[in-house]
Amino acid sequence: MSIEHSHHLDNPNATTPPPKVELISSVPAPPVPDNAEAMTILVTVPPGSEGSPPHRHTGPAFGYVIRGEMIFELEGEPQRVVRAGETFWEPGGDVIHYQDGNNLPDAETVFVITMFGVAGQPMLIPVSAEELEERRERRAPRP
Repeated sequence: MSIEHSHHLDNPNATTPPPKVELISSVPAPPVPDNAEAMTILVTVPPGSEGSPPHRHTGPAFGYVIRGEMIFELEGEPQRVVRAGETFWEPGGDVIHYQDGNNLPDAETVFVITMFGVAGQPMLIPVSAEELEERRERRAPRP
């Protein structure tokens, strides 16, 4: 990050230490749909769960893993593991979100995500098997 972000304001009347504020992620602003609805959700993925089937979102989403490890894969990007304390984001729109499964066989994974979707439309839009086949060349090679 090339821009210095200041997250502390001096408070001359304070009698206690100031809050600790850390910048953990910063991305250029992706397009947000007209009439967007911002929603923040908490997701708990059971041990070993594959997570949601391939889907897309109507707008961008920004997340933070609170506990555990998530297998995260977007169209055109290799799958990766996002661990507790790390962030992830996706642009939404036409991009397929392939995976958000739990990488741990014996513990839950919990993450919070803020999404900017089109009001009145589903948060997750499933992708058909036919469309997955049509777009298979857009998926990064898998391990």
